[in-house]
Amino acid sequence: MRTALMAASFLVLAGCSHSTSAPPSSPASTSESQPAPVSAQALVDAPDRTEADRALDAGRHPAALIEFTGVRPGMKVAELMAGGGYTTEFLARAVGPTGKVYGVNPKFVLEKFAEKPWQERLARPVNQNVVRVDRELDSPLPPEVNDLDVVVSNIIYHDVTLLGSDPAKMNAAVFQALKPGGVYVVLDSSAKAGTGIADAKTLHRIDEQVVRQEVEAAGFKLQEESNVWRNPEDARDWSSSPGAAGARRGTSDRFALKFVKPG
Repeated sequence: MRTALMAASFLVLAGCSHSTSAPPSSPASTSESQPAPVSAQALVDAPDRTEADRALDAGRHPAALIEFTGVRPGMKVAELMAGGGYTTEFLARAVGPTGKVYGVNPKFVLEKFAEKPWQERLARPVNQNVVRVDRELDSPLPPEVNDLDVVVSNIIYHDVTLLGSDPAKMNAAVFQALKPGGVYVVLDSSAKAGTGIADAKTLHRIDEQVVRQEVEAAGFKLQEESNVWRNPEDARDWSSSPGAAGARRGTSDRFALKFVKPG
């Protein structure tokens, strides 16, 4: 698989992303006076990042993720099942002090592994604009949270059913929370075509077509996809779970889909 550094990933995105339809413009910032965006690579290179986070960068491609989501200063965004907050912190850096990030975690995830690292993450000054949200994925955001610019689901969609939640309810809730023209970005490790959700528990993978169908059923339109996280050499027959993947962590074939709420 590609083991390019983040700067390479940033360049690859422009060549590998392609539109499936005439894409609408990126969600507008809430104010014309917002500060200029910092480059995605500058966010990756920020000196106050932890070494533990930096160790994950090669497999996560965070600069490419920020570019793909289109997150900018002043935006309101959310991450579903934020876990310990690696991606949440990037979103917080990208929206800056004038923006807001809602980091959502269900009870099982907090009790199983995320409570301590999540608390430590939120205590960092860079995450002052992050709002902790403890809710199940059927209804991931409080009713008062609306007009979001972006919602991100990063390598967790396959877990939704396993956690006892209904993907249809989750996707409908995301649709409701986004502003017209807002985007819903879903990345996950791909299962073999035609397997549906059969490998979700054992291999922590999901059939890409299932995700496309379920998200579009909620009213979204597929706007763009990216090949940055693709790995054609992945046989898709091993567990992509961080605990089980070992040295292969971050090398699974992953699809990246950007959906838009029509408006």
